[in-house]
Amino acid sequence: MHQIELEMQIEALREARAQAEMAQQRYAELFDFAPLAYFALGPDGVIHQTNFCSERLLGINRTRITGQAFSQWLCPEDRPAFQGFLEKVFVSDETHTCEMVLRIGAMSCHVAIEAVADKTRQSCLAAVTDISERKQTEAELRLAATVYLALGEAVMVTDTTNRIVAINPAFTSLTGYSAAEAIGQSPSLLKSGRHDKAFYRDMWQALERCGHWEGEIWDRRKNGDVYLKWLSINTVYGDDGKVLRRVAMFADITEQRQVEAIIRKQANIDPLTDLPNRRLFLDRLQQGINKSQRSKQKLALMFLDLDHFKDINDTLGHDVGDDLLKVVSKRLQDCIRVTDTLARPGGDEFTIVMDELDELSCVERVAVAILHCMKHPFQLGAEQCFVSISIGIALYPDDAGDMENLLKKADQAMYAAKQQGRNGFCYFTPAMQSTAETRLRLTNDLRHALDNRQFRVAYQPIVELATGHILKAEALLRWQHPDLGLVSPADFIPIAEDTGMIIEIGEWVFRQAIQQVRQWRERHHPHFQISVNKSPVQFRSSDSTHGRWFEQLHLRGLPGDAIVVEITEGLLLDASPVVAEKLLAFRDAGMQISLDDFGTGYSSLSYLKKFDIDYLKIDQSFVRNLSADSTDMVLCEAMILMAHKLGMKVIAEGIETEEQRDLLLQAGCDYGQGYLFSRPVPVEAFEQLFSRPVGEGI
Repeated sequence: MHQIELEMQIEALREARAQAEMAQQRYAELFDFAPLAYFALGPDGVIHQTNFCSERLLGINRTRITGQAFSQWLCPEDRPAFQGFLEKVFVSDETHTCEMVLRIGAMSCHVAIEAVADKTRQSCLAAVTDISERKQTEAELRLAATVYLALGEAVMVTDTTNRIVAINPAFTSLTGYSAAEAIGQSPSLLKSGRHDKAFYRDMWQALERCGHWEGEIWDRRKNGDVYLKWLSINTVYGDDGKVLRRVAMFADITEQRQVEAIIRKQANIDPLTDLPNRRLFLDRLQQGINKSQRSKQKLALMFLDLDHFKDINDTLGHDVGDDLLKVVSKRLQDCIRVTDTLARPGGDEFTIVMDELDELSCVERVAVAILHCMKHPFQLGAEQCFVSISIGIALYPDDAGDMENLLKKADQAMYAAKQQGRNGFCYFTPAMQSTAETRLRLTNDLRHALDNRQFRVAYQPIVELATGHILKAEALLRWQHPDLGLVSPADFIPIAEDTGMIIEIGEWVFRQAIQQVRQWRERHHPHFQISVNKSPVQFRSSDSTHGRWFEQLHLRGLPGDAIVVEITEGLLLDASPVVAEKLLAFRDAGMQISLDDFGTGYSSLSYLKKFDIDYLKIDQSFVRNLSADSTDMVLCEAMILMAHKLGMKVIAEGIETEEQRDLLLQAGCDYGQGYLFSRPVPVEAFEQLFSRPVGEGI
């Protein structure tokens, strides 16, 4: 019995051992293939055993891990903390956790360590979990929370019932509502009342259709102020596709829009008259042309230019000139249709765009109305003045098929209105285009005329009527064009003045004149004078050409009175310091001044008194029909008497007959100039006049 019992006990022990071995094997399998990284650590932190997951975590075969200190894979900053962590584990039966950073080669990862000591206190089992992704998510959430709180834009989150569930501080700053006042309320709390139901209906339809809406919207703050904001709403959906939240972000753009409006106005509106400027005018004109193309209706473009506006600026001042432009713009506005565009591209120019014209007669009615309204005097403070206007009209598509050419045609028509005597309107004609093309060609050719030696100077004698002696001459510019022949000064001098080329050309004429006057002083008379015309453009130029004139006279040993400077009456209206300074400089240098075409301009005695004038030249329009009993004779006698009383000599232009010469001589005229004596001729022909009888001419 005893033997049997012993064998039974041995068998039981074998079965228990087998079960224990099986259990140990299952434990080893569970340990080795566990989804977590397991480390069996001693109190000193040395690794006794690891599993396959640990091998993958550290990237090293586990046979090389065993026997190594776990801390060598920790970030150096975490090693002291880990040692303290182990001490807590081995003195306690409880499970302890901590978070550390593993340094694996050049990579690092955050891990959570959960460890518990066995009953012998000789080993502990540590489960290590990679929590890098969770840490990154937490960091992103913290960043998002920081941004949410610090965001300059207001944020409002609503739930599925459209109730506010969260706001950020910027919301409170912008609207004035605190979180306690806003959360639980409807966003309609902010409504300004400026938008109708259709506006909000369209907004909700967009949100339901695509989950997003953005745009400008007027809202109201807690204090009642209405402001403009830019609102962007996005929808957050759940996994089932249903709406979870709507997130609205918005910012106050009231001031931004105000600044943009100011910038737009500065870019498009003339600040003086509040009319469209050139930029907006061109845009409106192009729109009008596009509309006319679609509707097959005509469009009229008017160019308007104030006559003699510069005289107002020069005599009354630029402030008065600005006031005049303001009043003119109001009068013009009253003359046009509501649909027309009145603009001020610049200076004293205005433009009118009249589109969708059913009949062209309305264009002429507007032009006549403008001329009529300009007849009334302008009261500008204490000053009263009269100003007329010249109007050029071009039609689309009759005169031009595009904007650029239409602008050219209207400008040509306006120029023609000026040429026809001003204070009127003129439609574009093909002849104007031909004139403009000729002018353009002359402008281009004129730029090379001086270099190509196409200019020459002709001289016309100025005869002393009492003796018949030739002691003076006028230097007159002539242009021998290689293709067009002799070009009239009336055609090219205005171009030279408009382009500024007159300054360089005038310098060349002066050099020719002083060279010639020196020869004639040496050969014929020591006091011979040559008159040189000086353009108002030369006078108004800031270039000190007059200084060079004095130097050239001095270099040739000539006194100032060898040259007479001829100016026009219009120049004397310009009381600018530059003009006055140059006139005084000529006087100080001994040069004499001759006032050309006297009687055709303003003929103001105040100007004759203000400036020292040596000669008055009676315009040929008074001499042409001169007879003993004519009104012209009375005027000539009055001008001669007045000039002599003021200490000036008189030169009569345009003398063609002996009767005209005799009548002027009887009236006391000092000098005569005209075809009776000679046409303007080259130097060689002029020198023959010194030996010919007076009046025979060439």
